[in-house]
Amino acid sequence: MDQEKAPQTENSAIEKLPGGVKLSWGLVKQPQRGPKRELSIAQIVETAVNLADAEGLAAVSMGRVASELGFTAMSLYRYIPSKGDLLLLMQDSVSNIAIPPVEEEMDWRDSMRDFVRSSMNVFREHPWFGDIPITSSPVTPNLLRIVDWGLRCMRNFALNDYEKMSIVVLLSSFARSSGIIQRDVDRVKAAGSGQEQNGDPDYGSALKMLVTEDRYPDLYPVLVSGAYTEENQEFDSAASDFEFGLERILDGVECYLDEKSR
Repeated sequence: MDQEKAPQTENSAIEKLPGGVKLSWGLVKQPQRGPKRELSIAQIVETAVNLADAEGLAAVSMGRVASELGFTAMSLYRYIPSKGDLLLLMQDSVSNIAIPPVEEEMDWRDSMRDFVRSSMNVFREHPWFGDIPITSSPVTPNLLRIVDWGLRCMRNFALNDYEKMSIVVLLSSFARSSGIIQRDVDRVKAAGSGQEQNGDPDYGSALKMLVTEDRYPDLYPVLVSGAYTEENQEFDSAASDFEFGLERILDGVECYLDEKSR
């Protein structure tokens, strides 16, 4: 009896998945009725992604996407049940990133560097990606491919599954936060609103007048050195912050591995 019930339980679990998740796995049939079946889920998602890339996430609505395609919003709902489902499909679509082939001799630190940099670049190439709130663990095909890649970096680690997943979450979280910061820096540069342009304030000079040693005893010497406002070329932009942070995370993983091996 238990064996007969198992498939029904699994099917029930799949049926309860959100519409967008089922669509991402190809578990929903394309509608047989509609505007001469001239639309497809792939077309709708591609159009929405292009719109978000060009104008931001706020520009994406079922009506606007339908208009770009020359159809009515009702036509889109026959393919994708809601805007939430569309956003989920957009996320999965741009997560279809190139994953390098397995190289048995590749150093695990190099593998993790590639994993984090590629994950971070999604936020830079598609600035709207980080504006969509996280509502669950990755459940769509392309996002799971990225998780699988992260775990592959630790294929030979003598760690349990919980430890490996925790490291993937750590690396992914760092990639997300760094990607959003770099995305914002990219936006500032693209807008031409650097400190030297358009009469923008010289924050470094102003802060050196406002920040006193007695009130900010630990910040003051950092500010004077030029590191806080990146006046000192030794401290070169958010890119260096990212590289420094990534290396310290990898150092931490290495120390943890050494500790576990004792």
